[in-house]
Amino acid sequence: MTASVGSYLEVAPGVEIYYEEHGTGSPLVFVPGWTFTTEVFEHQVAHFARSHRVIVVDPRSQGRSSKTLQGNDYSTHGADLAKLFASLELRDAVLVGWSTGTLDVLGYVQHAGTSALKGVVGIDMSPKPLSVSSDDWVEGPLDELAGAWRAFLRSPQGQRDFIIYYANEVMVQRALSPAEQDWIVRQSLTTPHYLASAIFADAMFCDFSAELQTLAQAVPTLYVLAEHWAETATAFLTRNFPLVKTESFGGHMMFWEHAERFNATLTNFIEELG
Repeated sequence: MTASVGSYLEVAPGVEIYYEEHGTGSPLVFVPGWTFTTEVFEHQVAHFARSHRVIVVDPRSQGRSSKTLQGNDYSTHGADLAKLFASLELRDAVLVGWSTGTLDVLGYVQHAGTSALKGVVGIDMSPKPLSVSSDDWVEGPLDELAGAWRAFLRSPQGQRDFIIYYANEVMVQRALSPAEQDWIVRQSLTTPHYLASAIFADAMFCDFSAELQTLAQAVPTLYVLAEHWAETATAFLTRNFPLVKTESFGGHMMFWEHAERFNATLTNFIEELG
């Protein structure tokens, strides 16, 4: 395994995104979710850099990437990711997005298509997070999400409280240690609350259904789902995107809490690609 190299790519005037490369081999790209950073994939980097060129990226306004008032939406995040692919000349890549990082992935498909992709893994995020249909897989009722936005995402303290609640109640299935909780919260707080609020709002109003349909028809696509809504999510994906394969275990952050099982699932998916 080669040493990691952290680098920056200018994706717009005055706007840089941070990324790291680890190891050599076929490219495997990881994108974190809302307000999170490259650090969240620590277990995947350690495992897959033995055999792959692993690339982890901080999306715009997250982690060590530039904090900007412009482009805090998932279509622009996808365009940024397309520029990274072009800069690194990535081909036959497996692209993995966690949570709203899945929306970055679908935004990438919107801008760049699927020609550079060998396979895609989406971790626990609907392509259409809000819907009026009770049969759809959504983040939650509109009133509940609007209430969370109003209550939590208007101040730094509110953002901290939101992440603490979400980490303990949704992300993992066991008790977090104080150090683990602090690590999760510190990642989120690299995005100021006023930018976190804008990104959250855009995520809720996205609809990348057409892009997921295009993606699934072009390359093998796997969604790994948290247990708490797996029945609803699997039925939604099967009904609307029958080519998408699904797996389910753990909570929203199952790739971290159950890293060994997730890494085995991803290894099997990659091996099936040939």
